[in-house]
Amino acid sequence: MKNILLFGAGKSATVLIQYLLQQCEQHGWQLTVVDANKELAAQKLGNHVRGHAQAFDVTTPLDRMAAIAEADLVISLLPPSLHLLVAKDCVAAGKNLLTASYIDAGIEELRPQVEAKGLLFLCEMGLDPGIDHMSAKKLLDNIAAEGGRVTSFYSHCGGLVAPQSDDNPWHYKISWNPRNVVMAGKDGAIFRKDGQTVQWPYEQLFAEERPVKIEGNNYCWYPNRDSLRYIPIYGMEQCATFIRTTLRHPDFIFGWKHLIELGLTDTETMYDTDGMSLQQFFQQHFQRVHFDQWLQTKLVHHLAAQDKILEEGTFSSNEIQEDATAIAERVQQVLYRSGLLLDQLSWLGIKDGKTLINKGRCSAADVLQLVLEQKLALQPGDRDLVVMQHEIDYELEGQQHKITSALYLEGKNDAHTAMAATVGLPLGIAATLILEGKLPLTGLHIPVVPEIYEPVLSLLEQEGILFKESEQLL
Repeated sequence: MKNILLFGAGKSATVLIQYLLQQCEQHGWQLTVVDANKELAAQKLGNHVRGHAQAFDVTTPLDRMAAIAEADLVISLLPPSLHLLVAKDCVAAGKNLLTASYIDAGIEELRPQVEAKGLLFLCEMGLDPGIDHMSAKKLLDNIAAEGGRVTSFYSHCGGLVAPQSDDNPWHYKISWNPRNVVMAGKDGAIFRKDGQTVQWPYEQLFAEERPVKIEGNNYCWYPNRDSLRYIPIYGMEQCATFIRTTLRHPDFIFGWKHLIELGLTDTETMYDTDGMSLQQFFQQHFQRVHFDQWLQTKLVHHLAAQDKILEEGTFSSNEIQEDATAIAERVQQVLYRSGLLLDQLSWLGIKDGKTLINKGRCSAADVLQLVLEQKLALQPGDRDLVVMQHEIDYELEGQQHKITSALYLEGKNDAHTAMAATVGLPLGIAATLILEGKLPLTGLHIPVVPEIYEPVLSLLEQEGILFKESEQLL
């Protein structure tokens, strides 16, 4: 009997576990789920006859290796920093490994050993990275097969909140690792734009709003950390613009910019949080960053912007109504933004004297993570939203074309989220294909080759994860 070993039973594991249990029932396999919290693993398995829950410290070599030795295939949903421990044991034990995380330097160093042993290590097999790779590479390969030359490539992806559950001024709720939300963009970003390599620091990622419309909805994007490394992987060396991005609501971008300015994403300065309420933390932190002075400067700036809009108005006889409407809309936007930041900070708890932090010595970023977990959590019945869109410009036979391919997927509820589905299902499908002998690759891979993306995308469509494509001449 084949045994699938899954490390991690957190937010992203729910749909994966259910899918794997279905496959185990169909094929007579066994699923073992290891998590530090055995009750959580058992709950996700739901007493299924094909499921088995274990709990141990994954950093304990003997326990970890014993579990891997009994497996036919290993899937890791652990934090990225722990993947290497599992990967090294998989090499030693001769086991195939799947992860949804980026290939880092440690995993890359294992490439020769993986190849020498004829193993398959398939990484970046989730949503982003994962479904983005597969869906984009399929489009790019089709264009290349027709003789087209890609000139511009944007790939946008965001885990958001569904409209019916959007009830806070951030227009956001947590559907994945909250630490990743806090730390997103910390290392800055590098990408190619108009033939030039562009590198931005953390602060610049959120310094302005860069709009994109998807399925009739307005979002903004900021560039992911390293787009350049995917240019050769995608075969896009001649592409002038190549940018992979993260999507957020425009108000989120506005608010996060100010959290950065206020030092609330700082990981250096420490606070003694035992017995400290959120209100006390914000008071102490804001005193440190001179919040009153900072806020006064912001209000003056907004008022000046409003005055400038009014001064720029032109009221010719033919255009007076159009200009007046446009100016009113711009003034209204300025006034809205003037109060938005205070609403956002209030939502995060600047007046919350009841919630105690009690986390010992913490940085502002640590407290912000706690705040997001509590204030922006998916509530019972809430639905999340995954949005992805590729925008590809290319030349073919002297004509300019543009392809847009969009995925718009809402979760079922706060447990069966769109995020869990789009992270978990690609892993589950790939695991099934491997155990069935239908994915006969070896080596260290990400899903950018047809042998992987064609069957996985086809099976994802059967699960309701599909893209809507449109093409136009420019």
